[in-house]
Amino acid sequence: MNPDSLRFDSDGLIPGIVQSRTGEVRMVAWLNREALQRTLDSGFVTFWSRARQALWVKGEGSGNRLKLIQIRPDCDADALLILADPEGPSCHRGTQSCFDPSPEDRSGEAAWPATLPWLGRLETLLRARQAAPDSTGSYTQKLFAQGVDRIAKKVVEEAGEVIIAAKNDDREAFLGEAADLIFHLDLLLLQRDASLLDVVAVLHRRHADRSGGTA
Repeated sequence: MNPDSLRFDSDGLIPGIVQSRTGEVRMVAWLNREALQRTLDSGFVTFWSRARQALWVKGEGSGNRLKLIQIRPDCDADALLILADPEGPSCHRGTQSCFDPSPEDRSGEAAWPATLPWLGRLETLLRARQAAPDSTGSYTQKLFAQGVDRIAKKVVEEAGEVIIAAKNDDREAFLGEAADLIFHLDLLLLQRDASLLDVVAVLHRRHADRSGGTA
């Protein structure tokens, strides 16, 4: 990343849009040249506060840092897409994203359409359940405690249910069984220290190989 190739505004700033690996937009803030260089050097996203006129490392106080993966400028080089691994919520309100409803007002959540990045939130929840197997004794924690064989058996069972449902005309039942399959497959991936993102990476590589990387 060459800062000289970027188009900073008249105040020497450029907007940075932070996105997680799952594709979820976490926040938007401003960077100057020094903030960008600090980000690249430290590996943690650093911004410029226009209110305080000072640098600030996201999550430096709360521990909810943004671990840098990659920075990509847009086509006009006047905005940055910052791919990062969030180490906790990204909003000062305690929500995962600054675009989430506030904790006090969740009334708008149901109206927001479901998107694929939500799978990342589900996986984060499952990881937490896996790390605390004795906390609530939930269905998920019990399956994790029973190990790979039991979870794999559930994947086989759910796959069979999907096939049966696919032969009927009940769309909701079919989608419900497909959701159960994905849920249990994710449990199996986590039990083997893997992730849905690892599966996506395999699909990405295969597609790139077959298309010459031009898709």
